[in-house]
Amino acid sequence: MQRLRQVGMHCGCEYTACPLYKGKPAYSRYLHSLGAAAIVWHFTKDEAQSLSALFHDIATPVFAHVVDFLNGDHLAQESTEAPTHDILTNDAKLQAGLRALGLQTQDVDDYHRYPIADNDSPRLSSDRLEYTLGNAYRVFGASLDEISAVYEDLTVLEAEDGQPELSFRDLTAAQVFSKWSLQQSHWFVSDDDRFFMQALSDLLRLALQEGVIARDDLWRTEPEVIAKLEADPRMKAYWRSYRRIAGTCSGQTPPEDTYAVRIRAKKRCIDPLVRTGSGAKRLTELDESFAAQLRTFLQDEFDRYVWARFDLQS
Repeated sequence: MQRLRQVGMHCGCEYTACPLYKGKPAYSRYLHSLGAAAIVWHFTKDEAQSLSALFHDIATPVFAHVVDFLNGDHLAQESTEAPTHDILTNDAKLQAGLRALGLQTQDVDDYHRYPIADNDSPRLSSDRLEYTLGNAYRVFGASLDEISAVYEDLTVLEAEDGQPELSFRDLTAAQVFSKWSLQQSHWFVSDDDRFFMQALSDLLRLALQEGVIARDDLWRTEPEVIAKLEADPRMKAYWRSYRRIAGTCSGQTPPEDTYAVRIRAKKRCIDPLVRTGSGAKRLTELDESFAAQLRTFLQDEFDRYVWARFDLQS
């Protein structure tokens, strides 16, 4: 868990010269994990569910989902979760703590089994809630008072299939939250983010092939891996070039002799439940403007090449 203090939430994109990330507070997987666990505890008071949320990113490698791109799993983004069970099982202190609570590894090693901790998009879970509120604050400039008002409106309702789901009592709070979440959804699949993650994954792939880093290094910390890249002259040049990327250009035909990618992305979005007089409905059923915006987001097929635009001053 302490290792996650030096694994970022923004998948290596924050190391570029992209203006979106400049001057923003650090946001680590450690902080995200604490927040997700706190949310689950707030709504369930269940130790197993809360600990599953606490440990859900324990196997996250450096640069997080960049390694899913490296593994060819960037559309599902599940390949990096595989070591979770073994990490928890092999930690003697953690095992002692679980026994004291009357729990076993299988009670806390897969947060997917607990709907309040995690569920399928476009439902709202503690995982999605934490990073959406976290990014609203750190990246999009929402105030703590605004975030607190949205959080305090949340409750647990029964979804269409009878499963419990984090939901909103008030339509206005759901609309405020969904403005942030849709802004985040566009950002997560933007040409910039897709390019940054693919480019960094290709750099890591080359570093692995050249023996500059080993596969096990991916489960160290980002400063440790960056130090190894910078210790090799060729990788140092590539890393410094990556750090100068300020944004991207796109088109159907990239310039000659230019590193360009044409790649799809996992579309993450949230269509929250909102309490109504007769039960609960999705926000898309209650707000046609939001429904139209969400449809537009889902229609992008990423049918274009993307290449770097550099900040030559950095």
